[in-house]
Amino acid sequence: MMIWQRIEGGLVFLTGVGFVLVMGTPMSWWITVLAFFAPDLSFAAYAFGPRFGALAYNLWHLYGTGLGLAFLGLSLNMPLLLSLGLLWLAHAGCDRLLGYGLKSPDGFDITHLGRIGKNRS
Repeated sequence: MMIWQRIEGGLVFLTGVGFVLVMGTPMSWWITVLAFFAPDLSFAAYAFGPRFGALAYNLWHLYGTGLGLAFLGLSLNMPLLLSLGLLWLAHAGCDRLLGYGLKSPDGFDITHLGRIGKNRS
């Protein structure tokens, strides 16, 4: 089952990036790259403990968060918000493709796709 979720993540990543490339983005290329990696800043929430960290990280890495932003951008005719939503979605897909799943409140290295890091066994 895990392989299917990773494949799905890859497809979501390619779709999000593909839309941004085809539609263009109102941001310069380097801001676009920064926006792609921005959801990873949510790991800073772990400074407030693993339960809060997992909650913040997971909210920022849900497919629905990126889709919601993209939908708002499309609905409100805001190309910047649409691009940010698609990049957010692509980021979540890329993380899943690489095996970085949604986090457990029991620890950063425990995800819905299995353990990550040195203690994978």
